[in-house]
Amino acid sequence: MSTITAAGPAEDAASGVSLYRAIWRWHFFAGLLVIPFMLNLAVTGSLYLFKEEINNSVFGYRYIVQPAGQALPAEQVAEIAAAAVPGSTATSYKDPAGPERSAIVTVASDAGATLVFVNPYDGKVLDVVGSTDEFNYVVKRIHSLAFFGGTTNRLIEITGGFAMVLVVTGIYLWWPRRQTGGVVSVRGTPGRRVFWRDLHAVTGAFAGVLIFFLAITGMPWSGYWGANANAWLTEHGLGYPVQLWDDVPKSLKVTEDILPKSGWIIEKAPVPLSDIARAQSAKPIGLDKAVEIARRLGMAPGFDMAIPSDETGVYTASRFPDDLADERTIHIDQYSGKPLIDIGFNQYPFLGKMIEWGINVHQGQEWGRFNQSLMLATCLAIVLSCVTGVIMWWKRRPAGRLGVPPMPPKRSVYYGLWVITTIFAVAFPMSGLAIVAMIAFDQIVVRFVPVLKRVLA
Repeated sequence: MSTITAAGPAEDAASGVSLYRAIWRWHFFAGLLVIPFMLNLAVTGSLYLFKEEINNSVFGYRYIVQPAGQALPAEQVAEIAAAAVPGSTATSYKDPAGPERSAIVTVASDAGATLVFVNPYDGKVLDVVGSTDEFNYVVKRIHSLAFFGGTTNRLIEITGGFAMVLVVTGIYLWWPRRQTGGVVSVRGTPGRRVFWRDLHAVTGAFAGVLIFFLAITGMPWSGYWGANANAWLTEHGLGYPVQLWDDVPKSLKVTEDILPKSGWIIEKAPVPLSDIARAQSAKPIGLDKAVEIARRLGMAPGFDMAIPSDETGVYTASRFPDDLADERTIHIDQYSGKPLIDIGFNQYPFLGKMIEWGINVHQGQEWGRFNQSLMLATCLAIVLSCVTGVIMWWKRRPAGRLGVPPMPPKRSVYYGLWVITTIFAVAFPMSGLAIVAMIAFDQIVVRFVPVLKRVLA
């Protein structure tokens, strides 16, 4: 009996050490792989939070105008914009959000899409910039790494999953275990490793929930998970309300194909067709009338108006403001002026509303300056976590070796972790598969290749 009693605590202690080491090893590998990507997300995300402020200051010359009498009709502004880019046609018109704002027209030509900024009072062209060259668009594309291609965009999706793993494993490693420091306080001085360890742990512990929030609310934009999640929600009646499209003919285009900006829930919703029969006997109502109809239906200033590209197309007015309650999209028949689809935020299913709300908070738009400051603080916490993690590793790294945390004494502890990984892989396939590959490399390749085992020790 005494032998059994003595073995129990010893076995529990060994299991605790094994679990701690396994999670520490996971945390190390995940951080090692994604630190460069996390830094990119934090820096570009911080810039994008203040896109309006950047537009109003750095690029104020093309966004801000002096009111001077009656504004020109939308159709005339669109014609001026098209004339500024030879061989182009206007594809969308952005209604000025206020009396001191310019009108923005997107035109298409053989060279691609171009944004033309026009003073709505005197018709002066303020600037012409390629739609893919606009500053905030470039920042957003670098943020997602889509700027460098589809493959790199997948890396950001994997990074989002790893960020969640880092938060959960980091909280486990931070959790108080009878230590007197490193929980809410930082010990030592910058010359000691414990200072950087505590600063890393305390930063992660206090910002962990917000970092996790940013990671999971960023997933809807990811190439694989986001597209499949949107399709699954729509298929199960949890995305955009498909019944609104039951009585209207639909084109092969989706909302994001015709608008400069669309909400995540409806970006894959089909664009309806105008009454083709009327195309033989009626004339299009024109952009001016379409804008008038949108305003009459309650569209607040600042909405985008997609212009039909052929005889079956529709005028589509959309607005995605900071206040989600005002998010709205209206498809208008180009001959009769009849609203074919009119959908607002209040018509989204509950889950759709939650996703749109998460995206809004992610972008710092939900609670004004407080929201921006909160997300900026989270981005700075990510930068601090990355920097302190690297310094902490560098200080404990043995000469000539990577300094990977030791493998757990009891390898059986991985059985439970494999189950957790499998569940995670089902929820986030790209990230899950990357974690499976990471663990397989660690448990199979490293164990049986002496050189790697020595370098990674």
